Amino acid sequence: MITSATSTPSNSPDLSWLDRGTDDIFPNQPDSDSPRDNIAQLLAQADRPLRVKLGVDPTGSDLHLGHSIPVRKLRAFQDAGHTAVLIIGDFTARIGDPTGKSEVRKQLTDEQVKHNAQTYLDQVRPILDFDTPGRLEIRYNSEWLSGLDLSKTLELLSTMTVGQMLAKEGFSLRYEQNSPIFLHEFFYPLMQGYDSVAVDADIELGGTDQKFNIAVGRDLQRHFGAAKTQFGLLLPILIGTDGVQKMSKSLNNYVGLSEDALSMYSKLEKTPDSLVAQYFELLTDRPLATLPENPREAQKLLALDVVTQYHGEAAALQAQKDAATLTSGGSSEAAEAVPEFSIAAIEFPAKLFYVLGASGLCKTGGEGRRQIQGGAVRLDGDRVEDVNVTFESAADLAGRVLQVGKKRFVRLVD
Repeated sequence: MITSATSTPSNSPDLSWLDRGTDDIFPNQPDSDSPRDNIAQLLAQADRPLRVKLGVDPTGSDLHLGHSIPVRKLRAFQDAGHTAVLIIGDFTARIGDPTGKSEVRKQLTDEQVKHNAQTYLDQVRPILDFDTPGRLEIRYNSEWLSGLDLSKTLELLSTMTVGQMLAKEGFSLRYEQNSPIFLHEFFYPLMQGYDSVAVDADIELGGTDQKFNIAVGRDLQRHFGAAKTQFGLLLPILIGTDGVQKMSKSLNNYVGLSEDALSMYSKLEKTPDSLVAQYFELLTDRPLATLPENPREAQKLLALDVVTQYHGEAAALQAQKDAATLTSGGSSEAAEAVPEFSIAAIEFPAKLFYVLGASGLCKTGGEGRRQIQGGAVRLDGDRVEDVNVTFESAADLAGRVLQVGKKRFVRLVD
């Protein structure tokens, strides 16, 4: 697991932990001696633990490795002796961040938000220090947002013009395309920004797509007379396992934080070569100068490092062993442990649920369909989500491992 936090703020000039994986810091004037303009000076001159904010809206129940990047940076601040302020946006989640969305988001019920919030906390527990006193505050923004009266709401609205709001990338695109923009969506950046006022944030973390919202937080701190305004620290958006698009559950190119050790390992050991260095930088603490030169060894080490963070070393090593058993890259003894099923008699094109029934992994094709719908079917370690996925020829499946649950699997052979 990630190491525990230290007990005092760090005045060390070594800020490699701050720079690692950081895309942008604003405002930041490296030549300035003022802690208002230079985050290094703020860290060096601080006479108290800084308050480092990260807001998460529980709009879904599952987090993936892309979501872990700002949480890991929050942990780095904890380890440097500062206070992580994790804001659960139980109020803002009812609107949903419109950033990057081409249409209005569906508003969630209180029950959905409460359920999602608990799953989020469960999933970030392996990353953050929940135990050291003074190192973590968990706040819910309904504490202050649900009590805003009309006069305070009007004051918030008066801090920004419609033109400024339409300059936000997602809004401007929707406006140009004549897509509806609802007035309640304009409230989102203002409410997220007001969070920074409420918790007196010194630094706010977010993805590169959050710069507008974080800047609003700075403006509101200034408007409400804060003694200082927060720095914004922006982190990259993680490219998914397909090597092309950002990691997303809807694109099925993700590694979930709540996935079992074998599933996580199986996906990560197939990380595209072009992404391995970035994954090491953003998802691990391993010194980049020590990475293996052999691409295959680097992939395996990456998978082992990440799985260890979430499941522990013993489970990660077992996942590595099991993954070798389930692939042709394992030893001959391990490979023999995987039963084989010949697909030569199957008529292609064939739907995967039919193959599940024919192979005996499921009693019937109908059961195979239900297992896919329930998320229990994997092909070479990747969860199958399309119940109607079809393969054109036996060559598309030959040599691959088909799995139902954790203990039933076969190697498909031609």
